[in-house]
Amino acid sequence: METPSRSTAVRIVAFVLVVALLTPSAVSALTYDPSEERTLTRGTVTSPANGSTIVSVQGYTFQGNTNRKKPARLISVGERGQTQWVHNDEVGAGAWFFDVDPMDNGNLLVSSPRSGKTVVYELNPETQERVWEKTFNITDTHDVDVLSEDEIVVANMREWNESAQVSDDRIFVYNRTTEEVTWEWYFKNHYPANTDGGYNKDWSHVNDVDPIGDGKLMLSPRNFDQVVVVDMETKNITRRLGSDGNYSVMNEQHNPQWLESENGTPTILVADSGNNRVVEYAYEDEEWVRTWTVGADTLNWPRDADRLPNGNTLIVDTLNHRVIEVTPTGEVVWEYYATWGPYDVERAAYGNEPTGTGPTIRDMNASGTYAITGSANLTAGAGDGAGFAAQMRATFSGTALEEPMNEFATRWAHVTPWLRPVWMSGWDFVWAIAAAVVVVLWGATELVLGRRRIVGAARSVRARGR
Repeated sequence: METPSRSTAVRIVAFVLVVALLTPSAVSALTYDPSEERTLTRGTVTSPANGSTIVSVQGYTFQGNTNRKKPARLISVGERGQTQWVHNDEVGAGAWFFDVDPMDNGNLLVSSPRSGKTVVYELNPETQERVWEKTFNITDTHDVDVLSEDEIVVANMREWNESAQVSDDRIFVYNRTTEEVTWEWYFKNHYPANTDGGYNKDWSHVNDVDPIGDGKLMLSPRNFDQVVVVDMETKNITRRLGSDGNYSVMNEQHNPQWLESENGTPTILVADSGNNRVVEYAYEDEEWVRTWTVGADTLNWPRDADRLPNGNTLIVDTLNHRVIEVTPTGEVVWEYYATWGPYDVERAAYGNEPTGTGPTIRDMNASGTYAITGSANLTAGAGDGAGFAAQMRATFSGTALEEPMNEFATRWAHVTPWLRPVWMSGWDFVWAIAAAVVVVLWGATELVLGRRRIVGAARSVRARGR
C-alpha cells in the first residue's frame, strides 16, 4: 500500500509541476497590455495601392458568442495602408465574415454566417447600411457571388442529410426577384461516396464559387484538394486541378482565381492553404503544370490570392493576420495587418476577383519558386503560434513518424490560434495543456489510491469482525 509520506511527496511534485507549467501563462496574462496589440495597422508600403482595399476578417464566434478580442469585421484600407472604416455587425447574433465582393454599383456583397444560418446582404460602404438582405437556412456559407441582375450563386457546404446519412453539399442559384432556387448542382452526383474518407457533415467544404464566363462555374471543394470547372448547362466537370489526398498539388486550398494567358492558356492561381504557399498552374499539353510558387515556409494558412492588373498578387496570410501585395518575385510592396483571421481581400477598383484581367506568371516570364521578402514582420495576434509546430516537424524529420507528425503539426498550427487567449503565446498554450494533463492524471491517481484505501479499510474492519 502507498505510504503517507510517499503520497505526500507525489502530491508536492505534481503541484510544483503544475505551477511551473502555468507560470508562463500567468506572467503573460499579468503583463499583457491590450493597448500595445497591433490589431489594425499598416506594414510595408513602398507602392501605394490603386484605391481602397476591402478585407473581410473572419473573427472567432463559438456557439453564438463572439470573442471580443477576436472580432469579425469588414475593413476598408486606403492607398497607403491607413484604416478608412471598419464595419462591425452583430445584428441577430455574433457574426462570422467570409466572402466580400465589390459590386458594379460600388456596394459590397457580403456573406456572413450566424447562429446556424447565413445572412447575405448588399452593404452600402458610405452609409454602412444594408440595401437588401436574405437569410438562408444554411450554415457556415463561405462564398456567394452575383450571377446576374436578379440571381446570386451560393456555395452551400455542410448540408448534411441526417435521415439518409448522406452529404447534400451543393451549389445553387437563387433568384432574388422570384425568391426561388432556379439551379442546383450536388457534389454527391459527381464524386464517389468514399471521397475524403466517405460522407460526413463537412464533406466537400466548398469554400468558393466563381462565374468564369461561357456558362461555367469554378468551384473549390476544399476537402477534396481540387479545383473544378462545371458547365452549368450539362452539369459536367470540364476541368479538374488536383485530386483527393494528393497534397503535392494542393492541400485544402481556398479561393482560386481563373486566368488566361495572352495565348489563351487556362491558368489557375490559388491559395494552397495546407501547404502554406500560393501557387499558379497552367494547362499545357493536356496537363496542369505548376509555374509559380511563392511564400512556402513564410505564409501561414493563406486563404486568398488575386492577380492584379499590374502583375502583382494580393494575398491573405490568415494566421499571420495580414494582407500583402507581392511582386512576381515575392517582394512585399503593400502590407496591412488585421486580426483576427482575415479571409478575403478585394482591391475595390478592379471589382470581384477580376477573371482574366491580370497577367499570368508565364506572360511575365517570371516562372519559379520565390521566398517572400520585404515584410515589416510585425507581430499581430500573438504571432508565434507556429513555434511548437515547427519544433515538432524538426524533431521527427527523417524518422518513421515524420509524415503523421507533420500532419499533426499542421493541424496544431491551424487550429490552436483560434482557441488560445490573445494574451497567451503558442508555447504558453502548450505548457497550459501539459498542466491540464498533469492535473487529470493527478486526479485519476488520487481516485485510484482513495479507492484502494477505502477497500483496504473495509477489509480491515471485516478481518477484525471475524
